[in-house]
Amino acid sequence: MGGWRVQCADLRDPLYGSLKEILFASQVIGTDDPGVKVLDAKLPFARTGRIWPYGGDAEHPVIVYDYTTTRGRAGPEAFLNGYRGYVPADAYGGHDAFCKDPARGLIEVDCWAPARRYFHNALEADQAHRGPGLFLIAQLYGVEEAARALGADDRLRQRQLQSRPILDKLGNYLEEIRLEVLPKSPAGRAVRYTLKNWTALTRYCEDGDLQIDNHARERAIRGVAVGRHNGLFLGRDGGGQTAAVRRSFLASCQRAGVAPLAWFKDVLSRLAVHPITRIAELLPHQWAPAQP
Repeated sequence: MGGWRVQCADLRDPLYGSLKEILFASQVIGTDDPGVKVLDAKLPFARTGRIWPYGGDAEHPVIVYDYTTTRGRAGPEAFLNGYRGYVPADAYGGHDAFCKDPARGLIEVDCWAPARRYFHNALEADQAHRGPGLFLIAQLYGVEEAARALGADDRLRQRQLQSRPILDKLGNYLEEIRLEVLPKSPAGRAVRYTLKNWTALTRYCEDGDLQIDNHARERAIRGVAVGRHNGLFLGRDGGGQTAAVRRSFLASCQRAGVAPLAWFKDVLSRLAVHPITRIAELLPHQWAPAQP
């Protein structure tokens, strides 16, 4: 059965490439790096590989997974080669490195959830310094809650009117207390993390299609987490890429509201005769079942 999975993944290579083309047309590509256990004959224990989900924007509703043997920046750097646009992430150092190269055209957007967590963890130990910061972050989320039903242009206008003044107030407050808190204290770590990533954290106010945090993208990786519990580990690195291809189509079917089993049965039976120049017609968000 494992061999059949590999053969099916190989059959879907043209579709996987087409899925990536749709992804690269997105204005925003969100990503993360959930770990998976991988058996290694050279080691007495299972090492950790990574299956990276890359989610397209609302107009390009696809999710593409890629497998790498480590968490090093070479993996996402290679996968995103040729893409130009926003890359939301959780202040991952690898993204910091290649997003700083203007020739690549990648713009980093950081998630506010870790910053909020830093402030929350410091609240009990230093309420005087952390309370105001946490209150202002809550106000930012309040703006987003009210703007959730708006279109991108209206959401951007609301952020400029309401979120920008809150961010200015928060930034000034953090600069004021930066020297008052111990650097290695919970409060100091919260201030240092937020100011260090300030540009990327506030970038969501530049575009209405960007989000304040990456929770929507994180929902895309739940299937990987379930697989960790059900499958325990991958037998080898090759199985990681097979799993990434399979998961790409499962997640894209789920996002498009398509029944995965129906899609797989129909598409696998049509791939051999379908024109390669029209391969994108078979992708989950554009798929129409063959007529009997």
